[in-house]
Amino acid sequence: MTARTPGRVRTLPPRPRPPLVPSPVLGVLIFVVTEIMLFSGFVSAFTIMRGSAVIWPPPGQPRLPVEETAFNTLLLLASGGVLWLAQRRFRRSQESARVPLLASILLGGGFVVLQGREWVSMLAQGLTLRSSALGSFFYLIVGFHALHAVVALGILIWVWRRLRRGSIPPATLAAAGIFWYFVVLVWPVLYWRVYLS
Repeated sequence: MTARTPGRVRTLPPRPRPPLVPSPVLGVLIFVVTEIMLFSGFVSAFTIMRGSAVIWPPPGQPRLPVEETAFNTLLLLASGGVLWLAQRRFRRSQESARVPLLASILLGGGFVVLQGREWVSMLAQGLTLRSSALGSFFYLIVGFHALHAVVALGILIWVWRRLRRGSIPPATLAAAGIFWYFVVLVWPVLYWRVYLS
C-alpha cells in the first residue's frame, strides 16, 4: 500500500489482520477441551466401578440429596442464562452488562454455597473420602467441579470489577464466559451420572 505526499511516495506497512479467534478465547477453549477429557475419565471410571459393584450404593452410606441438588442445578443453569444475557447487552453497551453479570455471579455463588452445605451434611452423615468408593468418587468428581466453579467465579468477579471501573476488551468477557459455560454445562452431566444413575 502506498500513500502519496507532495513530492514523494511512501510505502505503508500492511495492516495486520485481526486473529480469527482472539488469543484469550483460544487459550480458554484449549483448556476447556482438556478439562472435558479429564471429567470424561472421572465419569468413565465411576461408571465402571459402579457397574462392577454387587450392591450400590454401598451399605451404610447415606443417599445423595437428589432434590436439593436439583435446585442447586437450576441456580447454576440460571447463572449461565443470565451471563448469556450480559454478553448480549455488552455488545450494545458495556455499562448495561454490569447488572446481569453481577446477577450471574450471585446465582453461581449461591450454587457453590449450597453445594458446600451439602458436603457438610454428607460428611456429618458419614460419607467421606475413605468411607467407600462412593465417597471417594463423589468428593473427587464433585470436588473437582467445585474447584472449577470457584475459580471461574473468581474470574467473573475480576471481569465485573474491571467493567465497573471502565471498559474491558470483548475477548476478556468472551473468555471468562466460555469457562463459566463449561462449568455450567458439565454439571448436569455430573449430576445425572453421580446422583441419578
